[in-house]
Amino acid sequence: MLSAAIALVGAIVYGSADFLGGLAARRLRSIVVTAVAALSGLAALLIAQPPFGGVWSASDVAWGVLAGVFSVVAIALLYACLAIGPMSILSPLTAVVSAVGPMLWGLLVNGDALAPIGYAGLGVALVAVVLVGFIPGEKIVRPSARGLTMAVGAGLAIGAFLVVLDRTSDDSGLVPLVTSRATSGVVTCAIVGALALAAGRRGERARSVFAIAGPPLGATPSGHADLEHATTGVGRVIATTREAWWLAIACGLADAAANALALFALRTGDLAVVSALTALYPAGTILLAAIVLRERVAAVQWVGLGLALIAGGMLAVA
Repeated sequence: MLSAAIALVGAIVYGSADFLGGLAARRLRSIVVTAVAALSGLAALLIAQPPFGGVWSASDVAWGVLAGVFSVVAIALLYACLAIGPMSILSPLTAVVSAVGPMLWGLLVNGDALAPIGYAGLGVALVAVVLVGFIPGEKIVRPSARGLTMAVGAGLAIGAFLVVLDRTSDDSGLVPLVTSRATSGVVTCAIVGALALAAGRRGERARSVFAIAGPPLGATPSGHADLEHATTGVGRVIATTREAWWLAIACGLADAAANALALFALRTGDLAVVSALTALYPAGTILLAAIVLRERVAAVQWVGLGLALIAGGMLAVA
């Protein structure tokens, strides 16, 4: 199935965006990284939209706006739950929920029907999501009810983003992504603006809000985050502030490309399959960290990466 291959590639690109965002967030505040990524991604989509075509209908614009709202909600909940921790549990939980929600919607609401090997592939994909997203070496502690609730909420919001995109018409082209990215850009830029105004009232320079405040978590406008390297790994490679701005821009470009791949996969295949494979986005972050930062990939994550390829193959023939 072509959509399975596209979704798997999209997951790798999502992970690449998260990796770039994670590096940028070592110098810039996370919300600033998200806002810059939203704007650069919007610019890329506006340039790409005319060649791809697309009908601007009220319904598709509305779906795009709703997708943008879900992405902002996902980012807010994701930051909150990861700040609470433990990441080793909340990270894979968020990823699994982001896959299970759309999977159930596709199977129960959309009526997606798969061959037996396809259903087995969904199960393998979920196991792969847990193993790939697991953060080894972190002390395991029992998560709080608040952290669990936020992690589940973040996963549901990420999943809702895919469900909403799946509701858009085939002839809308990239229109839903343009309106989604514009919505997340407006919201995140408004937050940055509010922070700048608050800083001014305190007698501080407005640009002071760009500096890191809180956990150095990078995120993309679609609600994914650099879960694997939020607190470790990237500390060995700290970009300059100027480089961080460029990394944030590159993050947005990669995230926009991943969104386009996910949208195309949804229009050529089943929501259940696409959501399961898209949730494997931490794989892209892990692979880039291993190549660029020379980080060691844990054995459990290699198993997860292997299972991800197996799941992709099973779902491709389902």
